[in-house]
Amino acid sequence: MSPTSEKVLARSKRKKRIRKKIKGTSQRPRLTVFRSNKHIYAQVVDDTAGKTFVTASTLSPELKGKAKYSGNIEAAKAVGALIAKRCFDKGIKEVVFDRSGYLYHGRVKALAIAARERGLVL
Repeated sequence: MSPTSEKVLARSKRKKRIRKKIKGTSQRPRLTVFRSNKHIYAQVVDDTAGKTFVTASTLSPELKGKAKYSGNIEAAKAVGALIAKRCFDKGIKEVVFDRSGYLYHGRVKALAIAARERGLVL
């Protein structure tokens, strides 16, 4: 087994373990994060109704082309601020943070901190 597939398998196991405990409701939806090498994505989801309320990513029109590189911590901070702004526009003040099996470090941590600084309660 290659090192890459071992990492992917380990993240998948962590994600399943986390998702057993975390559920998003309409009162407190789930803020989930996905990161690739080039971009970072965040969305706010109500698991009980199966609805996505808000999305933001480095590909969003407000952020696209602003940063020199969209796969770094600065881009993650911008996505965190944007997701918080969109949540407040929809009336969402509290969310449950789902890191999707990623370590709470680097870009994932930067996104969470930026959302908190904008007033979103995680």
